Amino acid sequence: MVYDLLADVPRMGEWSPECVGCDWIDGANGPVVGARFRGRNRHRLARWSTKPRVTVANRPSEFAFVAPDGFGRDLTIWSYRLQPADSGTELTESFELLRDIPWYIRAWRRSFMGVKDRKADLEANMDRTLLNIKSAAEEAGQVHGPHG
Repeated sequence: MVYDLLADVPRMGEWSPECVGCDWIDGANGPVVGARFRGRNRHRLARWSTKPRVTVANRPSEFAFVAPDGFGRDLTIWSYRLQPADSGTELTESFELLRDIPWYIRAWRRSFMGVKDRKADLEANMDRTLLNIKSAAEEAGQVHGPHG
């Protein structure tokens, strides 16, 4: 099932071009609301980690988590919605910024990530993520169409 692939956050590094890996933390061992995980990311020279919290774990239709900023405040909601389709499952990935990004983070991104338009960069990453999940689902005998 496609939901099981994307909700298996330790595998996120297989799908995402920016995430290099995730591990459940604080005693969590699976995708339930409130569970936290550590995500390790890289983009060019930049390296950072986050500790997102699962906000929706509604198998088989939706999985979502919120990633905090460096001060532990909720910053970005990442959501995956799944719908039955003729060929399997249609998967849609989206993100929502909950607050403005401070100038010093924008400057850091330009300097170390080489990114001027982070929204466009994230959208391109989502397209690659969805294609990678699609490939894994096809290998497992489940077909879906990527939509970002």
